[in-house]
Amino acid sequence: MRKTILFVAAGLLIGSAAASQMPAPEVLIQGRYLAKKTYTARPLPGFAETRALLPSPRFDDHPGYVDMYWKAWELAFRNFHEPAPGTGFVSQFIDAAFNENIFAWDTCFMTLFCNTAHPLVPGIASLDNFYARQYEDGEICREIVRKTGVDFKAWINPGKPFYSTWGFNIDSPPPPVTITYVGREAPKVPSRVTLDGLDHPLFAWAEMISFRTTGDKDRLRLVYEPLVRFHRALREYLRQGNGLYMTDWASMDNSPRNPYLTGGGCAIDTSCEMVLVAREMASMALLIGRPDEARAFESEADSLTARINGLMWDPEKKFYYDLTVDGKRAPIKTIAGFWALVSGAATGERAAALAAELDNPQTFGRLHPVPTCAADQPLYNPKGEYWRGSVWAPTTTMVIRGLEKSGRAGKARSIACRDLDLTYQVFQKTGTVWENYAPDAVEPGNQAQKDFVGWSGISPILYLFEYGLGLKPDAVRNELNWDIQARGALGCERYRFNGHVADLVAEPSAEGTGWVLSVRSDGEFTLKAKAAGVEKAFSVRKGANRFVLG
Repeated sequence: MRKTILFVAAGLLIGSAAASQMPAPEVLIQGRYLAKKTYTARPLPGFAETRALLPSPRFDDHPGYVDMYWKAWELAFRNFHEPAPGTGFVSQFIDAAFNENIFAWDTCFMTLFCNTAHPLVPGIASLDNFYARQYEDGEICREIVRKTGVDFKAWINPGKPFYSTWGFNIDSPPPPVTITYVGREAPKVPSRVTLDGLDHPLFAWAEMISFRTTGDKDRLRLVYEPLVRFHRALREYLRQGNGLYMTDWASMDNSPRNPYLTGGGCAIDTSCEMVLVAREMASMALLIGRPDEARAFESEADSLTARINGLMWDPEKKFYYDLTVDGKRAPIKTIAGFWALVSGAATGERAAALAAELDNPQTFGRLHPVPTCAADQPLYNPKGEYWRGSVWAPTTTMVIRGLEKSGRAGKARSIACRDLDLTYQVFQKTGTVWENYAPDAVEPGNQAQKDFVGWSGISPILYLFEYGLGLKPDAVRNELNWDIQARGALGCERYRFNGHVADLVAEPSAEGTGWVLSVRSDGEFTLKAKAAGVEKAFSVRKGANRFVLG
């Protein structure tokens, strides 16, 4: 067992007077790899005063989508917070509004729609608070108490060999399960958190998505070292002897896959996420001038990809599966398999097979895409029942990004627009946004929180911009791509990317054979526009611009 533990963050000892009198405490330094050490107080943004500064979309074909957009932002603003004193947090942040804790998985996905309003709202900097609570060995707990800055107590390891606290049944938790390492030695130093507290290593992915919108290279320099240390910790504790990565339930609380992961099983999502993160870390390293480290990350990703395809791909069922601790493929088909697309692990025929499953009405081709459990699997619920079929914004976004990465942008946009429309239909009925949605009905999931923004802001905000309006930024190239697929006028006032603020309007030409694009910008960028098979690149200058497409 460890000694009594005190926490140090930003140079401040946190603990009671009684604790300070205990003999020989072990002092943990947290946040040492993040250069940002303190929070500079400033007014928390409010919706009423910020609305006039936020991007303001126009979509004449679907004006109701714009109403839902503003409702999503109104809900999001309710969940902005300042760090509480003594927490060690260093940035204002957005919270999932799920309970009194902050969650890494939730926050990574919430940054995706917050990027559209950067820097007006707490978005990507919300992740700073996780880096500020990082242990010296690189571990970051996925769930931290908002008011104290201390890890959620169930995930704190008191010094035991690596274990899972709750396993897969959180409603009736079994005794803790010790993790069995097969084909490698167990870590000699006990982890700081349990297996439950180390899942979905997506920080680097979220950071690079934000960079491609904001162009903020200084942030990459700030977060690179914390991310390197976190990556090392995951390799130390989550990597099985076969080179793949473990989880116990990977935030898919009641999924039928979970029993097969017990005790050291390898997860297709966690393993593919480690490929994805290694690729993004390589990109980050190149951007900040560390080419040798970039090559090392790419080599790691290549090796792990080969192991995933060799062990987790079923050539007969043409899908990716988890592995049990004894190396057998689990029989359950879930949305976790699609992480192979976004990570780039699935290529060629494998990627085509995954894409085909999204059209299969017996599995994932349901009314509301994309269910988190295939419809032909045990325990699938057409009403959702959380991770037994519900449609969740994070996993749907993962599928969409994966389709884009595999060269299927049209299919990605179709799924995103379908989700946007069905989310809007539920919004029309209920007046709000929900935690998840039923796969086989136009209604919330049968276990879902209302007013959830939260990650569910992705569809009303991000999907509206990128797939409804067709606006996709590329800050690396200082380009804005506009794929117009509409009948009426569309655009956005105060659209934000790469430090620019621009007013954009596309209107059908009087002749009805093309589009007139009006752009007013505070800086220069390239606008790549296309509509009805016509593509043109325009040089946007500071001030007013007018272009004709078609």
